[in-house]
Amino acid sequence: MTAAVSSWGLLSRDQHRVIAITNAEQAQDALSRGDGGIAYGVGRSYGDVALNGGGVLWDFSGFDRLLAFDDETGVLRAEPGVLLKDVQAVFSPRGWMLPVTPGTRNVTLAGAIANDVHGKNHASAGTIGRHLVSFTLLRSDGSSSRCTPTENVELFEATIGGLGLTGLIVEVELTLKRVPGPWLVTEDVPFQSLEGYLGLVDESMDVFEHTVAWIDVTTGGGRRGVYSRGDTTAAPAVPVKPGGSLRVPFAFPLSVVNRATLPLLNRAYYRLKATGAGRSVQHYEQFYYPLDAIQGWNTMYGPRGFYQYQSTVPWEGALEVTREMLALIAASGTGSFLGVLKTFGALESPGLLSFPAPGVCFALDFPNTPAALPLFSRLDELVRSVGGRLYPAKDARMSREMFEAGYPRLAEFTLQRDPGISSDFSRRVLGS
Repeated sequence: MTAAVSSWGLLSRDQHRVIAITNAEQAQDALSRGDGGIAYGVGRSYGDVALNGGGVLWDFSGFDRLLAFDDETGVLRAEPGVLLKDVQAVFSPRGWMLPVTPGTRNVTLAGAIANDVHGKNHASAGTIGRHLVSFTLLRSDGSSSRCTPTENVELFEATIGGLGLTGLIVEVELTLKRVPGPWLVTEDVPFQSLEGYLGLVDESMDVFEHTVAWIDVTTGGGRRGVYSRGDTTAAPAVPVKPGGSLRVPFAFPLSVVNRATLPLLNRAYYRLKATGAGRSVQHYEQFYYPLDAIQGWNTMYGPRGFYQYQSTVPWEGALEVTREMLALIAASGTGSFLGVLKTFGALESPGLLSFPAPGVCFALDFPNTPAALPLFSRLDELVRSVGGRLYPAKDARMSREMFEAGYPRLAEFTLQRDPGISSDFSRRVLGS
């Protein structure tokens, strides 16, 4: 089947030859044809890591059965297309949840591995790669390998965060985390400066399981934000149910996120969060996945789509770099409603190309306007100057030089690449 396919950022909609994969035999057959495709789940990568314009996409969304679960150890065995939301829905009533989850539950297990996803609990749990027991990987040379922390280690490390470029995952074993219930005790704390934010980080990072902050980028210097922190908890005295959902009613002809609306949106959001500041009990869906409650929110940026710029910089220099980034954004004439600050701890991932490193992570969404790309080039210079890097899962324009500078183990990864797999991202930053 030939179809126009886009990623979550909606920056392009190129034709692809889409081949449905529902079992390991079909996956091996697809690889053996030598078409040079890339695996595709449900399209929640923001940029082009799972796109292959004019080429083949292997659609794994139907390869999605839960196979086995051990109630004693928490080890789940599943097919690669299983969605994180299904794992949470099935196992949270039984006292188990994903040990790490990104900001959307609409991600496949294989996609989570390929991008080595992280969550709000990186300081205590690291990335998803730290919780893998094994996965089975098929390659275009016809081989099938069970990869674990002690078996086929080179492939194991290259595949975690390897952007789907080492082979096709056809089975996953992952250790879930035992939890007292599907709820969290959370607290929202307003702050009025970057120094205030870092002070909250210091007092919270080793105490609370989950931490994240929203910051108003329109203030220029981080003068308004809300820090959220929380821990899983047992059943509350009054039952707390998942929040409802909204749907964007139509595709907007223009971006509703623009210079005129941004200050209003940010000010309104701050007032909403600050008014409700304090402690509360939330269902995990509300805390982990707030944007999932707005179906089709990505269309609010209009038909031109949007970019996410997500960086991480080391602790040393993080304050000044973040301040300079905010100043550049304010001066650029463009801006972001979603300004999210997270902190990464010292837990290392086994992945060669894993994104998190100790320091501060800054994620920003920008409408696709003429001002965006020049701004990103200037932000790149700041990030690179302190040894930071960008997140490939959210990227659609990073240069090869920026990628090479940010990922010092790239040469090791290249040795494990499958020559029968290629994507728009790999051709852009790796040359093939």
